[in-house]
Amino acid sequence: METSIVGVGVGITDRFRSVVEEKIARIQTLAARAQRLDIKVTHRVYRNGQVPEETVELTLVGKGPIVRAEATDGDKFVALDLAVDKMSEQLRRAKEKRVDGRQHPRGAHFEKGSGSLEGIDVEPASADVLRAVATGSVPVQSDEDETYSPVVIRTKSFDAEWMTVEEAVDRMELVGHDFFLFVDARTDHPSVVYRRKGWDYGVIALDTQAPPAEALAS
Repeated sequence: METSIVGVGVGITDRFRSVVEEKIARIQTLAARAQRLDIKVTHRVYRNGQVPEETVELTLVGKGPIVRAEATDGDKFVALDLAVDKMSEQLRRAKEKRVDGRQHPRGAHFEKGSGSLEGIDVEPASADVLRAVATGSVPVQSDEDETYSPVVIRTKSFDAEWMTVEEAVDRMELVGHDFFLFVDARTDHPSVVYRRKGWDYGVIALDTQAPPAEALAS
């Protein structure tokens, strides 16, 4: 497996490279088919006197879906340990899920008549969750914005991907996020799956049908 390490605002020492080689052995054991591991170390200094932070981002590339994990700490070696732990856990969970899927096939499917989604632990979002998504507003600040704010949200754009709910859950596990955006291949609706508890997940779908002309006129 190829390994590349880049630093943003920080130099990459030989000692750090040596520690990386030791730590990623766990990842190689869990992802034998991986082709490349990209490691990005970012040093951030804050103008408000906050302690500088080191963020380590891991991106594992292979024949399957891309796997990502990241962690932040004042020490880049600690951040590396945390990121490797996260990625190892994601790979382990994905492996266990594949084994369980072979032993107990669960493929998601719609029940005729009721139209309910069966075969996967997914529940529709509650009215409270939908209302919060529809009315909530959070100020967004990009990485390049120098104005300090206690809430910093990075903005990213991705190409739309069509997949099933079950495939979206698998992808969410591999990238280590609590949610995953996708377009439902069954309905063509923009949707998001999100983690609830344990192996339980929720799903929110947007109805993209245009409102009636009279509604627009009013």
